[in-house]
Amino acid sequence: MNLRAMWRLLPLLLALICTACAPALVTSEPITSVPPAGTPGAELPTLLPGATASPASDVPLAALVNGRPIYLADYERALGQYEADLPLRGIDPASPEGQAELARARSWILDFMITEDLIVQAAEKAGVTVSDEEVDTVMGEMVAENGGEEAFRAKLENLGETYETHREKERRGLIVMKMSQLIADGVPKVAEHVHARHILIDTLEEAEHLHGQLDRGADFATLARTYSQDQITREAEGDLGWFPRGILTVPEVEEVAFSLNPGEYSGVVSSLLGYHIVEVVERDPAREVSPDNLHLLQEAALQEWVDGLRLQADVQIFVDTAP
Repeated sequence: MNLRAMWRLLPLLLALICTACAPALVTSEPITSVPPAGTPGAELPTLLPGATASPASDVPLAALVNGRPIYLADYERALGQYEADLPLRGIDPASPEGQAELARARSWILDFMITEDLIVQAAEKAGVTVSDEEVDTVMGEMVAENGGEEAFRAKLENLGETYETHREKERRGLIVMKMSQLIADGVPKVAEHVHARHILIDTLEEAEHLHGQLDRGADFATLARTYSQDQITREAEGDLGWFPRGILTVPEVEEVAFSLNPGEYSGVVSSLLGYHIVEVVERDPAREVSPDNLHLLQEAALQEWVDGLRLQADVQIFVDTAP
């Protein structure tokens, strides 16, 4: 997975940890009135409910992440940019749908900013950096895509940013990509696999009846094709294909599959979907992980890593995002 592919994946990953409920956003001034954080003499926006100033300064904060500030101005700017983008998606910010979108954004945008900062901090500890040349390349591409430097700076000004603050944002984004790539690259590309199939039944009584038929010599594939309630695998005689650990959406089936030898079938296994009987067809102790499965395992590894950062972090939130 290359860096640009990872950058497309990361927002989806971070969104998984964001809360879905937040109060409606009320803005009294357009986002262009919010100056870049740290601008000398700039008038800072009014504190949102619950927001506070840094103990070390009078600059209002949205959060502290392991002692590092997320400034209220940056948070409100991000909210404003999200609101400004709603019409591009065909959503009127003043409509009930638009207000609901903004309400959800109040919480997940702050969560995104917190998580990004945690990843940057982790990158610093791991010695992951980006060079000025790498940042210059990205900025040069953005300038070209936006009609030249003058037009680009004008667009940034309309968003309440400067060239310098946006350059810093892109630098952080590159660090996040590199650190995420490092975690993804740690996922083994060769792993133990099993080739299994299963029968899914709605009731325990029927599952036990089918298990009895297997004990009396019935053919597993025939029973799966005839009785399984899994519409995806039924016509394939219950075939789940080859898979490593961490792929199946039903962990109970995966766990029992890795406990069986080729030719063995399980007892009745209960899950949220119903009752399963699992048969292992083949095993391979060192099989190359398919690209699709590798992508899923990398997503899971990133999710687990980010969750770990959040659990260990000291995060103080000063913006009221309660519904």
